[in-house]
Amino acid sequence: MNKIEIPQYVLFGINILKKNNFEAFLVGGCVRDYLLNKIPKDWDITTNANPEEIIKVFNQENIKTLYENDFGTVAVFIDENILEVTTYRVEGNYIDRRHPECVNWTKNIEEDLKRRDLTINAMAMDVSQETPKIIDLFNGHEDLKNKIIRTVGDADERFSEDALRMLRAVRFASVLGDEWVIFKTTYDSIIKNGELLKKVSFERIRDELIKIVTSKNAKKGILLLKETNLLHYIIPELELGYGCKQNKHHIYDVFEHNLESLNFAAKKDFNMHIRFAALLHDIAKPESKRGEGENATFYNHEIIGAEITKKILKRLKFAKKDIDKIVNLVRYHLFYYNVDEVTESSIRRLIKNVGIENMDALIKLRMCDRIGSGCPKAEPYKLRHLKYLIEKVSKDPISVKMLKINGQDVMDILNIKPSKKIGLILEILLAEVLENPEKNNVDFLKERTTKLGMLEDSELESIAKKSKIEIDTIISKEDKMTKEKYWLV
Repeated sequence: MNKIEIPQYVLFGINILKKNNFEAFLVGGCVRDYLLNKIPKDWDITTNANPEEIIKVFNQENIKTLYENDFGTVAVFIDENILEVTTYRVEGNYIDRRHPECVNWTKNIEEDLKRRDLTINAMAMDVSQETPKIIDLFNGHEDLKNKIIRTVGDADERFSEDALRMLRAVRFASVLGDEWVIFKTTYDSIIKNGELLKKVSFERIRDELIKIVTSKNAKKGILLLKETNLLHYIIPELELGYGCKQNKHHIYDVFEHNLESLNFAAKKDFNMHIRFAALLHDIAKPESKRGEGENATFYNHEIIGAEITKKILKRLKFAKKDIDKIVNLVRYHLFYYNVDEVTESSIRRLIKNVGIENMDALIKLRMCDRIGSGCPKAEPYKLRHLKYLIEKVSKDPISVKMLKINGQDVMDILNIKPSKKIGLILEILLAEVLENPEKNNVDFLKERTTKLGMLEDSELESIAKKSKIEIDTIISKEDKMTKEKYWLV
């Protein structure tokens, strides 16, 4: 029994159309997801009402609408939700393999479903009855049960109309799960018609690629792109790693290594930037390879790779902010770190180069790289130690600079010249503020400075000595807590 409830605003929209004597069905992806017992991301309605009629019936109910595009879609705003209502349509010839030369309205739901790409996306559902009724002209429900991706009608025709459908077929086959397969005639047609992808804008290709890479089955998606030859028209640079053997530090070739790195990122649900960096971080290894066998080298592959990655992402029309983040990760993924060899100053330099806000992503990329190399452990002691050092050097050091007054203030308050006394007073004030941060305000510190200024230097030295011990104890305790956070003690 289906456990997905259709939202009330959706049912309300359908009822408005029906009470005005129009047909109204749920259609496409939301029907597919509903039958898979998944909550649809969007609920779409198709109807025999034309756009002007759609707007009229909803405006009569004081419901705001917006005619969105040339494809008969009207956005309807119900209770702060957006419901897309589209007129049944048929499409003219796809003269450029991307867009129909014309779109015409039709009164026939069957004609509308015939134009869709995949059988699992070409179902409509009548929810006006207690038990929803499925309109399924192309056995999409059966394909859902059998986990098959198949085009509506002739695959060559569907792909010649809009070549992006090939990429969508691969995307659904990967995103929907490991057991899903592309039907043989559809699969063969993708291989046959792959070159048509050249007609599709890189923006549309990018959007489908992002959906593949950010899915749970990202590795399967990239493999399918490789097997169907579509990868050649999207990121041909990745193919160069296929069969490119590495050295003694790796058990996979470059292509497999990149895929396994991406696979780990997907399993850990890392963000898009880390996933693309994992896929592309060794993109320059085939170009930079010198020698063969276990001692082969790949000098500067991270620097060359950053440039290649930038070209790839620019070609695919990624946003500049995304390009900058991914390229940055690729450039510095090979950072050197051994516990006993790297100093705090070198960590500060790394943070300066990468940006403190990107350090977590960089470490996660290193984890992907390790698993992709065949290492059994993603986060060994030295990576945990690196996290500890990053946090340590990123914190404001405990010092008198934390105080709301400084040495000049002390001299002004006490009307004295530079002397040892100033340092002693600041040391005492720091210990008191660390114990009670609320005391770090100008009024309290001025008043306390006045009182301390009345003491002899010997008395101040005695108090300051105790204060130094207290400060060292706090620093040690904080450091211990930070180490515990990363399982270092």
